[in-house]
Amino acid sequence: MDEMLFENIVKAHYEPLYRFALSLARSEADAGDLVQQTFYRWATKGEQLRDKSKVKSWLFTTLHREFLGQRRHDDKFPKVEISTDDGQELAAESSSPEKQLDGASVMAALRRLDETYRAPLALFYLEEHSYRDIAEILEIPIGTVMSRISRGKELLRKIILSKDAL
Repeated sequence: MDEMLFENIVKAHYEPLYRFALSLARSEADAGDLVQQTFYRWATKGEQLRDKSKVKSWLFTTLHREFLGQRRHDDKFPKVEISTDDGQELAAESSSPEKQLDGASVMAALRRLDETYRAPLALFYLEEHSYRDIAEILEIPIGTVMSRISRGKELLRKIILSKDAL
């Protein structure tokens, strides 16, 4: 693959892919891994794409498939997590009388949603994909995309408005 073309594709799509990956994976390290794996797939298989105008869609679809594959793997082989005592810090943030709705709190609420709703919402609102593009990326019917976005918005609203939301 042409190195300059690859660099241009990475520059053009890294940030949107990372935001989408972060909304799916819920952790910066996992999001970075997903994006890296997506670009690795592009470097090794991108030449197979016949219509080069669909690079963006191909990258988002590949990232989503990587996420699903990783999730299936994690379901089969669960990670052993060591808990840390961060409760005081979280309690201090959520006990403030005024909850301010900012980007970080919305992203935190988004990460609490099930992936079924998180992925379409992130693609629609954060990455500004059309319903048709989202249907292609997630490989689901367009009506399902519209339904999941609608239900996801309602669930997100409930999380944000709940007292223990963030």
